Amino acid sequence: QVQLVESGGGLVQAGGSLRLSCAASGGTFSNYAMAWFRQAPGKEREFVSVITWIGGATYYADAVKGRFTIFRGNRGNTLYLQMNRLKPEDTGVYYCGALPDGYGRPRDYYSRTDTYNYWGQGTQVTVSS
Repeated sequence: QVQLVESGGGLVQAGGSLRLSCAASGGTFSNYAMAWFRQAPGKEREFVSVITWIGGATYYADAVKGRFTIFRGNRGNTLYLQMNRLKPEDTGVYYCGALPDGYGRPRDYYSRTDTYNYWGQGTQVTVSS
């Protein structure tokens, strides 16, 4: 049974940094695309970043580009999100998602929540002003 477990959230002041982790188990994740989404109170879950299996391409939401970096551990079953220069609007619950990857998928495919087969339980990130 596939499980995704996020960790690393917390309370940080604006301008600070956090590193989120997502530990994946119950499957072979080297051929999975893995992503981070977030959900603020009263809002829908939104795409943050993805790293694909095909070529290890990375995509970012415009709101986090240049501040956040997504990467995977050497064995492919741990996903990270390094978040720098955090802003209050980055506050929310951050979720890890995973899906079996394939060739020829456009960027938009990875930014949709209904694309993902597996989700973690989320980790809270709060950025104070």
